[in-house]
Amino acid sequence: MEEALDIRPDLTLMQTITDAGISDLLALCGGVCSCATCHVYVEGSPADALTPMSDDESSLLDGSSHRQANSRLSCQIRMSAALDGLRVTIAPED
Repeated sequence: MEEALDIRPDLTLMQTITDAGISDLLALCGGVCSCATCHVYVEGSPADALTPMSDDESSLLDGSSHRQANSRLSCQIRMSAALDGLRVTIAPED
């Protein structure tokens, strides 16, 4: 299923997804980078505009058997106009 979402610069990608009513993203910790249940795969050229991954984010993703080179935690991606056209896929649950 593919869905286009409006970008709101005051929100994270996790908030954008959950506010849109997409229930496939668990986001159990509520966006404080402590659980990795908002794991997504980012795709497309706007992915180059993402802020670098923090050590905490990388450590959490290391615990996922589904980690890929394009894995990110959606709670750590702040939305901006530079990310217009970004495509994400919600990663499978561990």
